Amino acid sequence: MQLFKNQVLKVYNSLSGKKEEFKPIKEGYVGMYVCGPTVYSNVHLGNCRTFMSFDMIFRYFKHLGFKVRYVRNITDAGHLENDADEGEDKIAKKAKLEQIEPMEVVQRYTVDFHETLQKFNFLPPSIEPTATGHIIEQIEIIKDIIAKGYGYEINGSVYFDVVKFNETNNYGKLSGRKLEDMIANTRELTAQSDKKNPQDFALWKKAEEQHIMRWPSPWGDGFPGWHLECTAMSTKYLGENFDIHGGGMDLKFPHHECEIAQAEASNGHAPVNYWLHANMLTLNGKKMSKSTDNNIYPNEIFSGDNNILSKAFAPSVVRFFMLQAHYTSILDLSNDALLASEKGYYRLMEAYKTLESLETGKSGSFDYKAWQQKCYAAMNDDFNTPILIAHLFDAAKQINLIKEGTETISETDKKFLQNTLDNFIFDVLGLESPTSKEGKSDTLSGVVHLLIELRNKARANKDFATSDQIRDELIALGIQLKDGKDGTTFSTS
Repeated sequence: MQLFKNQVLKVYNSLSGKKEEFKPIKEGYVGMYVCGPTVYSNVHLGNCRTFMSFDMIFRYFKHLGFKVRYVRNITDAGHLENDADEGEDKIAKKAKLEQIEPMEVVQRYTVDFHETLQKFNFLPPSIEPTATGHIIEQIEIIKDIIAKGYGYEINGSVYFDVVKFNETNNYGKLSGRKLEDMIANTRELTAQSDKKNPQDFALWKKAEEQHIMRWPSPWGDGFPGWHLECTAMSTKYLGENFDIHGGGMDLKFPHHECEIAQAEASNGHAPVNYWLHANMLTLNGKKMSKSTDNNIYPNEIFSGDNNILSKAFAPSVVRFFMLQAHYTSILDLSNDALLASEKGYYRLMEAYKTLESLETGKSGSFDYKAWQQKCYAAMNDDFNTPILIAHLFDAAKQINLIKEGTETISETDKKFLQNTLDNFIFDVLGLESPTSKEGKSDTLSGVVHLLIELRNKARANKDFATSDQIRDELIALGIQLKDGKDGTTFSTS
């Protein structure tokens, strides 16, 4: 069903710095590229938030009836430790530390990446290319850039000439930086550098004797520059001009800026119409960092095996938490925030479950079609999931009023409401019900929340014998209840 014909979607384009109406290059089709992980360690939660944002965007495009080609790459070579084209390859460094082959590192952490995203109920991308699988394409682009005067080879490495490019183009237009300011604020090149200018970046790096990952090229054995990989893979599968390029806010400069320069130098025009960037995730008000021990991995949240949170949280609860903030805003993860999201998630799921058993009658006063359009309006406003979720809770409130008998609903409205909730809760937001395939931890949370509700009702009715029995039997099972001003939470031992 081509819903997109009746919806006007606006997205925040980082390139223009404003919201723009989304108009695909080809009607009914969307080409979207998102920078994937560098697979040298377990995927961290900040990356998961970025990929979750684009999973939600992918889902909404599909819901609207677009045919979407979603390309998300795997960086398995060429990503050096810093942006100055210096240091070791991150994967090769990990391989040396663990005394294994680099491709063993790649395999191990690619598997972890996929398993983690599957727990979060991500849809797989249409294509998931690897950098090492596209060495030939990268070499061809480098040849083209050199031929057009924007690249130069020296001592087996090839660099992109940013100053030369900026004479006829605008290097810095995505990040809002001016090359003159960058030059003024840059220290002089070291004697070891082969670059003409500090702002130049590597298209191909010569592999020194100790460098494990290397490929033959017209300039000698080496490996591709990190920025070049994405240009090669995005243009191969989406064309020289495509609709959307996404990634984390931290990639805007220099990575995405360099992608634009490479593509414009090679093809003579802008590669992407809309640049979308997801913002960062903080932990307890501070930047996530291993060095300061202010860090947590997804599986540590799901298992409860960490010293930061009071209990385990199910993947759908964490997903719900992340989608309660707009993808372009900074989101802070904390124990209290997850507890609040857990309560909200189960409240929404309980209302959805209640809807199935509601008796129908005459039409009530609630305008379901107007409510549905509010849901679409939220998503059409740059994928505003927090506003969508607020509208979903409006529906949950209405369901509870019908259950209490103060409102009624017709059979037609009930089917309409159920279909709309199915679309937005499960298809667009990608949440799973507590009793779905998500796993034992989610099912356990659902059962315990039901028992907490029964205990609260018993206490309200002054049936303290039943209330104490529920608490004591849960303790015997290793589940500790904690009553607080914001309600009752639980932890497992």
